[in-house]
Amino acid sequence: MPVFLKRIKFSALPLLGLLLLGAALVSASIGAVSIPLSEIVGGTLTDQQMAVLNSIRFPRVLLAVIVGGALAVSGAAMQGLFRNPLADPGLIGIATSAALAVAIVIVLAGPIAGYFGLYAMSVAAFTGALAACFVIFRFARLTGTFSVTYMLLTGIAINALSAAGVGFLTFLSDDQQLRTLTFWTMGSLGGALWVSVIVAATIIIPSALILVKNARELNVLLLGESEARYLGVDVERLKRRIVVCTALSVGAAIAVSGIIGFVGLVVPHLIRLTLGPDHRLLIPASALLGAILLLLADTIARTIVAPAEMPVGILTSMIGGPFFLWLLVKQYSGRFGL
Repeated sequence: MPVFLKRIKFSALPLLGLLLLGAALVSASIGAVSIPLSEIVGGTLTDQQMAVLNSIRFPRVLLAVIVGGALAVSGAAMQGLFRNPLADPGLIGIATSAALAVAIVIVLAGPIAGYFGLYAMSVAAFTGALAACFVIFRFARLTGTFSVTYMLLTGIAINALSAAGVGFLTFLSDDQQLRTLTFWTMGSLGGALWVSVIVAATIIIPSALILVKNARELNVLLLGESEARYLGVDVERLKRRIVVCTALSVGAAIAVSGIIGFVGLVVPHLIRLTLGPDHRLLIPASALLGAILLLLADTIARTIVAPAEMPVGILTSMIGGPFFLWLLVKQYSGRFGL
């Protein structure tokens, strides 16, 4: 590739960074208490405005950035691992396992008192995601090597079993438990606190950095596993690293926001269409665009039906569902004469 084209493509990262900063400032200024953008930038804020920003707006904005980036980066890594642009972190059963763990806490554990009770669902979701990761590792190594095929089949089985468990617990739940479980599975950033932002960031940021560090190996893996081994890539170690980092990122994201779909599918594909398949650019660009997309979606979700608030997962699914169908038609239209 000519040098000037590389420079143009990598200049997309600063541009996405500026767009993210602008989206964050706009999101922070919009809400029940209107705060002019000029006052945020100029620092001429009243005590009330400062309290709103520090207690409500800034934690929510940062959480949207972290969660959106985590889902998009995980999607880009999974698509590189499976060598399929339609792959998604949900394929390996992490989201449904987290949902099952949360359903167990909501329906069977009942109200949990004390400090732990405030974060019981988050801890349960993260534990469920890690449990799914452990099961995947055990079954993926049945052949003696880390098989992507076995991992995918295990994910399908985990998705089915977890969905059945959630359905059974939904059947057992009362009205209040059903409402809580339903709203959690829709996904929302409404409960954003500084504690949840810090906890999510300490897990997601290191995992994302490891994925960026392995971008070159993912590029080589696009040639095929045999070719990657011939070129010196430890394929089995790379697979384990990608799955662990993806599980940690998605598990931490789900724990603080609930299930938010399609970000991990849509964002990497958009970046791949515009900037190419180079993971050295694809992964960080996906992180930035994922943060922008979820931030804008959350801003719309909390203002479009004000004073009520729409779960952001509904909005991302409304956008992602048609886009996914378009991808299917585009990818397979030549085969089936569509």
